[in-house]
Amino acid sequence: MKKDLQVRIISAIIACLIAIPLIIIGGYPFYFGVGLLAILGYKELLDLRKSHKKLPNLMIMMGVVCLILLLLGNLHNISTYFGIPYGNIIICLIFLLLPTVYFQDKYSTKDAFYLLGITIFLGLVFNLFIIARNRSLGLFLYLLLIPILTDTFAYICGRLFGKNKLCPTISPKKTWEGSFAGLIAGTLGGIIIYVLLVDHFSFKMVLVTALLSTIGQVGDLFMSKIKRENEIKDFSNIMPGHGGILDRIDSFIFVVLTYFLLMIYL
Repeated sequence: MKKDLQVRIISAIIACLIAIPLIIIGGYPFYFGVGLLAILGYKELLDLRKSHKKLPNLMIMMGVVCLILLLLGNLHNISTYFGIPYGNIIICLIFLLLPTVYFQDKYSTKDAFYLLGITIFLGLVFNLFIIARNRSLGLFLYLLLIPILTDTFAYICGRLFGKNKLCPTISPKKTWEGSFAGLIAGTLGGIIIYVLLVDHFSFKMVLVTALLSTIGQVGDLFMSKIKRENEIKDFSNIMPGHGGILDRIDSFIFVVLTYFLLMIYL
């Protein structure tokens, strides 16, 4: 147990030493880092299909190309199509769907839609990571720290005071007590960060922050459900003691998606 804790701490320190400078610097170094994370996340989702036949290497590489196209779509503006030009989406549809005719049994329509789904999902998400950082460092930190505070306090308070299971069939260790503590911590911490680094205090901002903390927890459960359905503990072991890329950013993914959705419609 002590050795496992040491591994987790060392792994977290290394990750922070890499991530923090890239987040602060922004620009192309940050784009490169986000692109690398996107490709690693892409591999983790492809690896879920180990029990299925292997996809053609050409189509796997085509998926990477489409992922980068979506990732580097529009890096500054948000719109009703989340900043990604329609042309890039059309390219993904054509390049990932039509080759099923050529590959026939080696690349079925089910394979194509699976590949298309994870490509658009990850391309959209990581594109929004870049847009958030390009808007401002303060905004990115606000969105990043809400799920971190929520998850941390949910875990601690759940271990200390948790009695009532939140969703035992998906994540047996999560409790309602921990979830509520995480919501309070994520909301209060998010409000403080927003006021210090982003903009002035408002009642609307309080509601948005509370919603983001809540959605982050639901997103965490969704990603846990993926792992449960595929009978795996972690998406990968790239971060010893922590799991894979998608294990670390599961809540953050849905916090960012929800934030930009609210910015579009509110």
